[in-house]
Amino acid sequence: MNTAATAIGKPTAPEAPRPSAGRPEMLRLGDVLVQQKLISQEQLQQTLELQRSTGKKVGRLLIETGVITEELLANGLARQLRIPFVNLKTFPFRADVIKLLPESLARRFKALALEDKGDVLLVALADPLDLFAYDELTRILKRNIAIAAVPEGQLAAAFDRLYRRTEEISGLARALERDLGDAVDFGELTATVGIEGAPVVRLLQSLFEDAMQVGASDVHIEPQETSLQIRVRVDGVLQLQTQADKRIGGALAQRLKLMAGLDISEKRLPQDGRFSVRLKEHTIDVRLSTLPTNYGEAAVMRLLVQGSGMRRLDSIGMPEDMLRRFKDLLGRTSGMVLVTGPTGSGKTTTLYAALAEINAAELKVITVEDPVEYRLPGLTQVQVNDKIELTFAKVLRSCLRQDPDVILVGEMRDSETAEIGLRAAITGHLVLSTLHTRDAISTPFRLLDMGVPAFMVSTSLQGVIAQRLVRLNCRECVAPHSPTPQEQNWLTGMLGEGETIQAKRGLGCSVCNGTGYTGRQGVYELFEMDAVLTQLASKADPAEFMRAARDRMKGQTMPFHALELVRQGRTSLAEAMRIGFEIDAADPQV
Repeated sequence: MNTAATAIGKPTAPEAPRPSAGRPEMLRLGDVLVQQKLISQEQLQQTLELQRSTGKKVGRLLIETGVITEELLANGLARQLRIPFVNLKTFPFRADVIKLLPESLARRFKALALEDKGDVLLVALADPLDLFAYDELTRILKRNIAIAAVPEGQLAAAFDRLYRRTEEISGLARALERDLGDAVDFGELTATVGIEGAPVVRLLQSLFEDAMQVGASDVHIEPQETSLQIRVRVDGVLQLQTQADKRIGGALAQRLKLMAGLDISEKRLPQDGRFSVRLKEHTIDVRLSTLPTNYGEAAVMRLLVQGSGMRRLDSIGMPEDMLRRFKDLLGRTSGMVLVTGPTGSGKTTTLYAALAEINAAELKVITVEDPVEYRLPGLTQVQVNDKIELTFAKVLRSCLRQDPDVILVGEMRDSETAEIGLRAAITGHLVLSTLHTRDAISTPFRLLDMGVPAFMVSTSLQGVIAQRLVRLNCRECVAPHSPTPQEQNWLTGMLGEGETIQAKRGLGCSVCNGTGYTGRQGVYELFEMDAVLTQLASKADPAEFMRAARDRMKGQTMPFHALELVRQGRTSLAEAMRIGFEIDAADPQV
């Protein structure tokens, strides 16, 4: 089957054009668009006058002024020139064909190799009338070229998706391997890694650039028995970046520890640190964690882009009714509000969105964090430092002498921190923090397990937000989905007999790298304490409290929120089931 035929958009002309090798005609873009009745003669004249004063191309000016869209422009040119119009969002790219045109040339000429037909190479051009680009590509590639028209915006996005730095990273890894030789002299390496262009430095820079390009949240460097594995986490799922010789693992770990100010001579114990790197116009805060393994030191880096924009509470995806109730909790002057969930579930994002909601000149807000991930004007932010015994508990005690109205504690890590926080909530402060629990209703008992007195939990805890992240269907390839028998059984258990949902799921395309998903959104549940639940929570037997809490939360849990996203077509049944099974598997029947 001809793969290009399935993805090349058919022009509206009676006969679909076929790609053919040959130099494009010398045509004026404006005349083509007028002939195609995509713009009027008057609009063309106005654009030409604007071109004289700006020097920009006619096509770009027509798009910027809203006269025509990129898609219509490319489609009109395709019909006039009788060449294919290609939708790059759904085109089935092949890596071996993409590599025929190096990235530097692709970006320079705004071109992309699409299909190798043997005697002719189909190439997408942002400007099919660019004779200079056509001649240069023909000369450099030494191939007959057939041109396809594509929207320029799609082309720019395709460059970032398709030209991953895998080969560059692998090449730098091989160069570093040759530099190290059979015997690794770490003393010599330490003296030379600071030299610009050294393979270890360039390799790390390429790793960070690739991670930024694909929107990765973490980079994992993992020594194996025979190789070094490098993976990145995108939308919560790990993707293999490259595999290299295991000997370079030590050099990478050492360089990362130097950047984070850690002890490079200590390889037997885990270490944690942080540093910042500057890539183009972005500054990235990196949290580094090293771990000794059987085959060397493993390193994991959590990436946080400075100035990437903090989410507002209204934009995190919380249901409207829940959002209103959450804002009511934040409006109180005392009590504790917790956000719970596993690592990487977006708890810090929710907390800072809450802080942004209540931050005002008349309130004194202090945060105690490890590390300070977001910087908000008007807040007093403190970063703990265990090396000098500046712990959560110690900072929290000092905070209470600073006359705060609102206190944010990054995490309730131990009973001392939890007890101080609850005492602050009792004595007239609003305390926000995070905790690791599977769901909202089990949170009071997690605090009791930490050794906090029951009366403090029952009187101070006002509400708990529990959350997870689900992947969203790719908008470019989403399609109706028929539930599998397992999915249908889960649906029946959630909805009951007779009710059905038209589920959707991404099929996989070049935009989502074949996964069917792009981006993530939180799913939430909000559990509020009242007089009845407060009394039940203070008792020694949790069974009665759990039964009352489950009745209160019926139909309002995270799986039901995920199911509502399925109903809207925003996520898949598989993602909703994952949330449901994750919670049910850890749910003891009390």
